[in-house]
Amino acid sequence: MTSTQDQSPDQSPDHAPTFPFDNSYARLPDRFFTRTRPTAVAAPRLIRLNENLARELRLDPVSLTSLAGIAILAGNTVALGSEPIATAYAGHQFGGFNPSLGDGRAILLGEVVDAHGIRRDIQLKGSGPTHYSRRGDGRAALGPVLREYILSEAFASLGVPSTRALAAVSTGEVVLRERALPGAVLTRVAQSHIRVGTFQYFAARSDVDAVRALADHVIARHYPEAAAAPNPYLAMLDGVIARQSALIARWMNIGFIHGVMNTDNMAICGETIDFGPCAFVDHYEPDKVFSSIDERGRYALSNQPAIGLWNLSRLAEALLPLLADDKAVAITSAEVSLGAYVRRYEEAYLAGLRQKLGLVEPHADDPALAQDLLDAMAAAGADFTQTFRRLAELATDTSASEKLDDLRKLFGDTTAIDLWISRWLARIAQEASTPEARAAIMRRSNPAFIPRNHLVAEAIAEAVENDDFRAFERLLQVLSRPYDDQPESARYALPPTPDQVVRATFCGT
Repeated sequence: MTSTQDQSPDQSPDHAPTFPFDNSYARLPDRFFTRTRPTAVAAPRLIRLNENLARELRLDPVSLTSLAGIAILAGNTVALGSEPIATAYAGHQFGGFNPSLGDGRAILLGEVVDAHGIRRDIQLKGSGPTHYSRRGDGRAALGPVLREYILSEAFASLGVPSTRALAAVSTGEVVLRERALPGAVLTRVAQSHIRVGTFQYFAARSDVDAVRALADHVIARHYPEAAAAPNPYLAMLDGVIARQSALIARWMNIGFIHGVMNTDNMAICGETIDFGPCAFVDHYEPDKVFSSIDERGRYALSNQPAIGLWNLSRLAEALLPLLADDKAVAITSAEVSLGAYVRRYEEAYLAGLRQKLGLVEPHADDPALAQDLLDAMAAAGADFTQTFRRLAELATDTSASEKLDDLRKLFGDTTAIDLWISRWLARIAQEASTPEARAAIMRRSNPAFIPRNHLVAEAIAEAVENDDFRAFERLLQVLSRPYDDQPESARYALPPTPDQVVRATFCGT
């Protein structure tokens, strides 16, 4: 990873970066996007380059830190082979449908095929106004850019499918929100930025040809196995359902609240996208909401699985003309596919919980065992991440009184957790796995370090108020190894003190 806070960019002209662009989305019909060049900024400065990701994308990190590279990452220069576009999409936002959204502050530079043969979008966020800006300035403040960088890279280290952050650049300009704030541009990487709302955009216009062209593009890009199915479009829907159910189960297993699960924020490729007012729970609270705009709790932690199904139902509606010529037959087919979502989600969620509890052999009472632990955590206000991590530490030696006490301390009144621990001990005694194998599974499933809200806020505040990125860098370093013990970084594993608690998060647009 490279930060240029303490180094000068390479000014050699031979270090100008080259991108192996192959832009398939830009070859779709013009109504899918608007060709838009980024708007130049006054004084771009590289905050951070993700060197490992650059190499994965077959890009030269040295050239990206040159003056020419920074100019591309800031939007001041368009790289050779780039076909910058802002894409069109619609979306249900908090349940209300907006037929015309689109990339209001993001511009897709193009696509590259990475070192693993996977096609990836390279997009600038905060790069100026587009056709879809809806009177907005198209810019991003530094805080939300750093927040997305931290969260998306933490997700990658946690092993949860997510967009990635290639670079963050400050602009030398201010953006006006509640107050004047320093501006920045994020370079985001995704398998694609196609959303449920992209299909809705064309379905709302009764443009079946466009829905079909988009579906064909998605099948070729993300679900090639669907092309050989008797009904390729239904097979594509099944694929999206499978990926989203697994993704949301992963969110729930790490205590993540997305905050704005609008249909325009659900990626067809199955990656977590758009880290706005998102947060991780500290003490476990199933109905927890952080987003300042989610006044009714639509996207609360416990509502996320159901919202996932709701969003996928909107995708199915958009695809109906492709599923069958007879609408009734199409609806029946879609309902069958959607009906599998709950089963898929519950299987993935329970599989994750079993791993968190060190259970390999499924037993019928495992769901109740897991839920009773969550209920005890909620009643006691126990920290979600620490509870599971301390349980993992107890797995190697269940008689270790010190480790047992460390877990019990999270609960105050220990009556419920003591009863639960006795049940868990009886349950793991039925397993054939060794304590060492069980502990290894649990440590791989229960991170010690997550991007806790107060630590993210601390890093952002230092950068925004003092132009000091040391806390940002240190937090990224710790989060790059979330499952490892890092004794020197113990404070990053602690829940917030009462004066550090973050009660609301903001979208940042």
